[in-house]
Amino acid sequence: MSELESAARAVLLAGFAGPAVPSWLPRDLDQGLGGVCLYGNNVAPGHDLADLSRKLRDLAPTAVLAVDEEGGDVTRLHATTGSPYAGPSVLGRLDSPSVTRAVAAGIGAELADAGIWLDLAPCADVNSDPLNPVIGTRSFGADPALVARHTVAFVEGLASSGVAASVKHFPGHGDTRTDSHHGLPTVRASREVLVERELVPFQAAVEAGAATVMTSHVVLEALDAHRPATFSPIVLNDVLRADLGFAGVIVTDALNMAGAQDGTGIPGAAVRALVAGADLLCLGPDTGAGASLVPPVVSAITRAVREGVLAEQRLLEAADRVKRLRATWTDRTGAQDLAAASPASTATIDAARAASAQAVDAAVAAITPMPRARVIQLETTSSPAIGSTQWGLPSQLGHQPIRLGPADLATTPTPQGPVLIVVRGVTADEQVWRWVQDVMNSNPEARLAELGWPDPQLQHQDWSQRVIATLGSSTASTDALARALGWSSLGWSS
Repeated sequence: MSELESAARAVLLAGFAGPAVPSWLPRDLDQGLGGVCLYGNNVAPGHDLADLSRKLRDLAPTAVLAVDEEGGDVTRLHATTGSPYAGPSVLGRLDSPSVTRAVAAGIGAELADAGIWLDLAPCADVNSDPLNPVIGTRSFGADPALVARHTVAFVEGLASSGVAASVKHFPGHGDTRTDSHHGLPTVRASREVLVERELVPFQAAVEAGAATVMTSHVVLEALDAHRPATFSPIVLNDVLRADLGFAGVIVTDALNMAGAQDGTGIPGAAVRALVAGADLLCLGPDTGAGASLVPPVVSAITRAVREGVLAEQRLLEAADRVKRLRATWTDRTGAQDLAAASPASTATIDAARAASAQAVDAAVAAITPMPRARVIQLETTSSPAIGSTQWGLPSQLGHQPIRLGPADLATTPTPQGPVLIVVRGVTADEQVWRWVQDVMNSNPEARLAELGWPDPQLQHQDWSQRVIATLGSSTASTDALARALGWSSLGWSS
């Protein structure tokens, strides 16, 4: 294998489908693949994602092993049950950096126990647009200074457990109404606004020693009107490197996302990202076709060097940064016994869950108990970032809630009497929003539990006092909601 091919492999973060190690992956890891990122498509009933990650760690002890584990709505380790940790928006509302630090330390301890040492978190996005379809409750809030202090606390908490953070989505995905998984968002704010809003949390994270920063597939017109951040040397070199002083590894968001596509496919996107200044290329989850994406991407990168499209020195620089990242962070966890959690990590996880309970209980402390009610859970779509993670009120309380999709509402009578409507993003679907308004206007005993980022429209309804905003749909948040409503093992009325 040539030096160029070796360097091209070293900057790739591959994915695969299913809960088992695919046949091609051991070979690619043995040939110097940079690492692996685990996704929701690696989660399956009866399979433990932590066990899978330990097998990967055994195959390549120094390779990057990454996952999106943000706490709250975005989880991979707890995708089948919902996260036991308070989400970023709940932590931001409490505004106790020490609690955020403790929660992140617990998340980090779980990841380290599984052999994972790069967490693609936290979101440093300032959620300035309440109708943002992809960030929302994944953000600590809409105030730059608040987001900055909690981003720093999260980075520090992970590091205390031996896990590196990847602060995302640079230079900010909060002021968008397009999900970059599905399209290419554009932010039209002035440079002054971007500096005073979007960049504040990232500057704080850089100064706190964040090991990696993840790019966004977002066009910020005031910085580069023609290219998404992932493919913009202006954004990555002039702003992130020069202005903010970041010297660590720049990680791309997944290159299979619609916002990264420009007719070139993943191999072409990989080349464009390297040219722009990215170091570690996240290829995204495999489609399940069974073949590795690594060979065509390696071929595209080496061909780009031979044809003068990509400078050889730029590729070698990226590979060297990834190598140094691997050396630094695997040294921190390399001696760890992955067979079982240590007493220290168990104590850290317990403390994190206690801190989470403090945060989520505070978020719903003012709720008036509602000991008996029918529960209707409205199923709405979620961003691929959240995926099919379990959500909803705890089933162990008794009867399962009635679950309805938008198509069911046309034939569903308006419920009367005590009823709790549970939904994520109530205004995101027109049918759902219209039905909920009918129920809330006609039934004074109905209450609405909004588990997503609340639309400002909710504040202007005559029934706004009957809205409960949890700022998250994690198990931690829904358990807290059930406690606040006065529900016990007796369950709900049928």
